[in-house]
Amino acid sequence: MELSGGNAVSSPNGTQAIDRAAMLLAQVVHGSEPASFTELTAACGLAKSTTSRLLMALERHQLVRRDSDGRFWPGELFVRYAWRGTAGAHLVAIARPFLDQLGEQTSETINLGVATGDSDGGRAGRDRAAGLANAGVTARADGGGAGSDVGASAGGASAGDARAGGISAGGISAGGIGAGGIGAGRIWARDMMVTQIAQVNSRFLIGGTNWVGLAVPLHCSALGKVLLAFGGAAMPTEPFEARTARTILTRAALGTELAAVRDRGYAVTDEELEPGLVAVAAPVFAGGLTAIAAISVSAPASRLTADLIPATAASCVAVARALSATLGGPSELDRSRGSTAA
Repeated sequence: MELSGGNAVSSPNGTQAIDRAAMLLAQVVHGSEPASFTELTAACGLAKSTTSRLLMALERHQLVRRDSDGRFWPGELFVRYAWRGTAGAHLVAIARPFLDQLGEQTSETINLGVATGDSDGGRAGRDRAAGLANAGVTARADGGGAGSDVGASAGGASAGDARAGGISAGGISAGGIGAGGIGAGRIWARDMMVTQIAQVNSRFLIGGTNWVGLAVPLHCSALGKVLLAFGGAAMPTEPFEARTARTILTRAALGTELAAVRDRGYAVTDEELEPGLVAVAAPVFAGGLTAIAAISVSAPASRLTADLIPATAASCVAVARALSATLGGPSELDRSRGSTAA
């Protein structure tokens, strides 16, 4: 990895510890990849004991986070700051032409989804997620329905109506927009879900429901599997909800599935969330190797048949990569570093 050069700070006015902690934090934030303890110690020219003590303090205050490999990422405070204000709305606005393009290519329902959970907590997080949902639906000029990668009740919402109802968890929990490219931090939170924040409706009438604003489980949705596989959401705890007879129900089985997702670069859900619903999804990156969002194509199983999945997934991956490039994400994905810890 590439780290900024640094020298140990010696301050005559009693701020030496602050200066050293700031230097470590700058290395983590500006590094091209997550930094190891050894790399940070060498780059800053500090004693190992000093580095350890300062990193522990930064972790306590959520300024850095340590992943399962022992490497350091920008902490949750940076993630929260990156998603303040209009950052999330900007994601929807930037993504819209890419979603429209994929809709034109496939004629099926297209969704943009992000991980949501309690890590942001409280009303502020829910309001932010609601604002994204309100910005999120693109209705086709020729009408048509909107099947989706979600199967929970929509509460009667009609296609083309953006709404925030159904967001039950505390806000957007993906790093990556703004704040100097903070997109590398993995997100760890309890009971995370995936929420659709934008949608392009299918050209077909069957499946005509608007799912924007609804949160669904990670383990049985294509969007959720992608976020899990590429570090954008925390592994759920057992027991998993059995949405259909085909839903994955164990962490072991899900871990095997996520390895396959990383290997091929996209996820598939085949009647695991709702009977008759098939979807593929691909990750979106911004300034790091952690997925900040995912794009899905979904349709009834009668239309998105097994023989059409590879080509549909290839289109989805291509559009997700193009959006990632626009957001400053990597042009080629190093899948070996995309996993999230179990």
